[in-house]
Amino acid sequence: MTTLHQPAAVIVLAAGEGTRMKSSTPKVLHAIGGRTLLGHALAAARGAAPRHLAVVVRHERDRVAAHVAELDPHAVVADQDEVKGTGRACECGLEALPADLTGTVLVTMGDVPLLTAETLRELTARHEQSGAAVTVITAELADPTGYGRVLRDEHGDVVRIVEHKDALAARESGGELRDAIEVREINSGIYAFDAAFLRRALHRVGTDNAQGEKYLTDVIGIARSEGLRVAAHLVTDLWQTEGVNDRVQLARLGAELNRRVVEHWMREGVTVVDPATTWIDTDVTIGRDTVIRPNTQLHAGTVIGSECVIGPDTTLTAVEVADGASVVRTQGERAVVGPGATVGPYAYLRPGTDLGAQGKIGTFVETKNARIGTGSKVPHLSYVGDATIGEHTNIGAASVFVNYDGVNKHHTTVGSYCRMGSDTMYVAPVTVGDGASSGAGTVIRKDVPAGALAINVAPQRNIPGWAQAKRAGTPQAEAAARATGARHTTGEERA
Repeated sequence: MTTLHQPAAVIVLAAGEGTRMKSSTPKVLHAIGGRTLLGHALAAARGAAPRHLAVVVRHERDRVAAHVAELDPHAVVADQDEVKGTGRACECGLEALPADLTGTVLVTMGDVPLLTAETLRELTARHEQSGAAVTVITAELADPTGYGRVLRDEHGDVVRIVEHKDALAARESGGELRDAIEVREINSGIYAFDAAFLRRALHRVGTDNAQGEKYLTDVIGIARSEGLRVAAHLVTDLWQTEGVNDRVQLARLGAELNRRVVEHWMREGVTVVDPATTWIDTDVTIGRDTVIRPNTQLHAGTVIGSECVIGPDTTLTAVEVADGASVVRTQGERAVVGPGATVGPYAYLRPGTDLGAQGKIGTFVETKNARIGTGSKVPHLSYVGDATIGEHTNIGAASVFVNYDGVNKHHTTVGSYCRMGSDTMYVAPVTVGDGASSGAGTVIRKDVPAGALAINVAPQRNIPGWAQAKRAGTPQAEAAARATGARHTTGEERA
């Protein structure tokens, strides 16, 4: 089904190095809100429902292209050559698309993460309804430093876009464009073009400018010279036009994105006790009447059900938490928490943890590749790794599933309705049958039959007077002597 005002293509420009990031990582691969900058750009572009999507790459070409393939396998990767500038980048993107392409072509940037698919759809509609050859998204900034300035005629149509450095040069030389530097309306770098016009105009764009680059903005002058209309789509949400040039802007845009995501979930019925210390990635989902307490971070792939309590001081990455569960002061990654289950405080859920309904992983417990059944509990001070625990079993405090023999990992199975003593060591591979128990301090080295009690401690032996004999002159020996003497005196008096 064809979408109304569906663009023929979107070209995402992602070829720049981003030297101001001062990073070995390409700028577009830096992330906010659980996605790379390029990931945000691709999500917005694909959300506009184009027939074709192209991404122009150059710096760290293989890394960026691999990321594009991972995020959007249907996107076309176009390589920019040695010719610099957004005009050449756009031209390379257009050349990677079908030669007979007609309709509207959107051009966006790979470093503008708050741009939305809705805005791109609005741009497409505005462009096609106006009959313009070019429509540019613009915004008015109090401080437009660094941005190209939009110059309009008396009818409100765009006549030219002057790059910041060229505007500065014009002011210093007193040229025709000397007042352009004072203009507050800026070019976002996001456009809608008629495909046929864009193709022929780009062939005419040169590099005679302060940067020696092929500017995409020069297409505006070409359109005007042909008597074609250039329209502007002014947006009031300035954040959607702001790009990332350094890590300060990365953090600033990341904070604004997070504010929007947190506000969205509050409006959907989630209680966020302290939005200022709560971070929620863009692809996280949260059910109604869940409470998010302070200092909580919910990262990519996390799914929270309804009526849960998450936090405080909790970080979850790709964790599924079912309805009614509680996760407090916990670090978790690629784990599942069942309905009504409780986790924490101070728990560590490593990948492969699967806690059943009404189950418990308690204080200072670490789990990994552990399937813990309905109603089963690991209350405190334990490690459960490479294990399966049945239903309604209790694992005593300070227990360790000894899963590693120095070479290989082995699995332990504990059945249902078991009552395991404190400080039990499970030396894998080993199986404990349903309804079995262990005494405190047991080291289980062989299978325990169903209903059996495993116990391997030696009988206790007391050596009287050991402290006085072996620790003479110490506070320990003196205390023992006083206690022993007190008991003897009491016995004599009773006699």
